[in-house]
Amino acid sequence: MLKMKKISEAYEMRVFTDHGDYFGDVEEAILTNNKIFGWRIKSTRNSFLNKVLGSAKGVIVPHQLVKSMGDIMIISRSAVPNYGADDE
Repeated sequence: MLKMKKISEAYEMRVFTDHGDYFGDVEEAILTNNKIFGWRIKSTRNSFLNKVLGSAKGVIVPHQLVKSMGDIMIISRSAVPNYGADDE
């Protein structure tokens, strides 16, 4: 069943990858032609994004990479930038 949400309910929502890594928090939605184009995710202190980006403030995740939204947002692991990161 499709459940509708207001975009404002997504602000400050915690974002996780489909592998279970905490990615960051939703800062805002990016709209084009009344459709969601993407989500600006801010890097927080203990997030995986902070470890990868260092001092950068966040990234824009295309809406196509969002797998699920409810109490949290789950995104595809392919949204994670991999430059400058050590292979684990």
